[in-house]
Amino acid sequence: MAIDHTRAPVLEALADYHRKGRLTFAPPGHKQARGADPAVREVLGDAVFLGDVLASGALDDRLTRGRVLERAEELMADAVHAEHTFFTTCGSSLSVKAAMLAVAGPHEKLLIGRDAHKSVVSGLILSGIEPVWVVPRWDPERRLAHPPSAAEFEAAFDAHPDAKGALITSPTPYGACADLREVAGVCHCRSVPLIVDEAWGAHLPFHPDLPSWAMDAGADICVTSIHKMGSGLEQGSVFHLRGDLVPAELLRMRADLLGTTSPSVLLYAGLDGWRRQMALHGEELMGGALDLAADVRARIEKIDGMHVNDRADFCGAGLAEDFDPLPGVIDIEALGITGYQAADWLREHRDVNVHLSDHRRIGAQITHGDDQETAGQLLAALEDLARAAPDLRPAPRVEVPSAGELRMVQARLPRDAFFGPAEHVPLSEAVGRIAAEMITPYPPGIPAVLPGERLTDPVLRYLRTGLNAGMNLPDATDPELETIRVLGRDAE
Repeated sequence: MAIDHTRAPVLEALADYHRKGRLTFAPPGHKQARGADPAVREVLGDAVFLGDVLASGALDDRLTRGRVLERAEELMADAVHAEHTFFTTCGSSLSVKAAMLAVAGPHEKLLIGRDAHKSVVSGLILSGIEPVWVVPRWDPERRLAHPPSAAEFEAAFDAHPDAKGALITSPTPYGACADLREVAGVCHCRSVPLIVDEAWGAHLPFHPDLPSWAMDAGADICVTSIHKMGSGLEQGSVFHLRGDLVPAELLRMRADLLGTTSPSVLLYAGLDGWRRQMALHGEELMGGALDLAADVRARIEKIDGMHVNDRADFCGAGLAEDFDPLPGVIDIEALGITGYQAADWLREHRDVNVHLSDHRRIGAQITHGDDQETAGQLLAALEDLARAAPDLRPAPRVEVPSAGELRMVQARLPRDAFFGPAEHVPLSEAVGRIAAEMITPYPPGIPAVLPGERLTDPVLRYLRTGLNAGMNLPDATDPELETIRVLGRDAE
């Protein structure tokens, strides 16, 4: 059957629902905004409620005979060269867990880059999978991790030949990309699948000047957040499948285990509409974003104290294999302030929100939704920040460990440590104890401490000094980090 990317099955079904004036005596209880709180309607607008209908029994019939979602997923798969695509309204945090569970089970091994997102670690805790951590490539000058190399995965498979597959993150939130084709080759010569957490790569398939994306590089499962670099709504995510190493029905069953039985049609509509937009106009839109980003990057480079990380910074021997310029990672170390200070100042004084912030960088991503007006506002705010920086000094010092110091021994399975008997001890007494919680600087959401890791002084000092400097640690059980949750002595 010919693929027609001018169609948008979810949007068309929703328009048909309204055109026919269907009356529902089923959830949601707001009854197409009529029962919603007036103040909520005033802020959100009625369009939100009008798009909020049941997926089956409203958008489609009770047996989904119209194949509305199925047809939308088929169109998405075609757009990114996948064989199967699955929509989810629970974000890539769910998608990546479903992918992991489709490849490995309790007490089975999965190779994972240690720069994985916290959702991957949550998947380990829920599943009981045994992680084999693959060391990322480390830039000692910029104190920044890039995706592990194919050689690192090769060595890990040699040491753990019983591993069921591998998981890698590419691109990273900083825009650094792995050599996915080589990593996939390492997996496939052993007849095991590769999962790519491509949450930050929704845009990659739609312009030839962007890095290769997972499905074209030979990955088996790819997880993508449409809301990050695409134009879907928050929590809109898809996962794609190719090849026969992971059966489609198995992946669907694992996703069903975790997913909601009340998916948001609003999010489905966002996914469906974004696919149509990209399939029809993606190269033009992404080309415009790349041109705008190049101009913005060049103009930021002229601001004293700011440097936009580029290919020369991130790629080369021992570093990343490719680079996406759109995340717009700005090194502000020369300003003498931290990324945390910069992010707070921009929001408070110029009403500008940036994405990631760390001890020396901020991320100002450019997408196809930006234009000269938004770019001009960003540039003006950054120029003002540079002028204000002297008043923000001295910057609190963050003691960032070296690559070797960042890595801690995984003494227990994450699941066993997380659910095991635990106690809280003062941070000063935690060195040598086994962590029973996850502690994650956020964004970008890469845990510094995992359940089951034996705690070391450099990592604890990094978290303590980071928190004092403004680092966000949303999952620490003690928000002040005076104490930390560790495995009880009897369980060590």
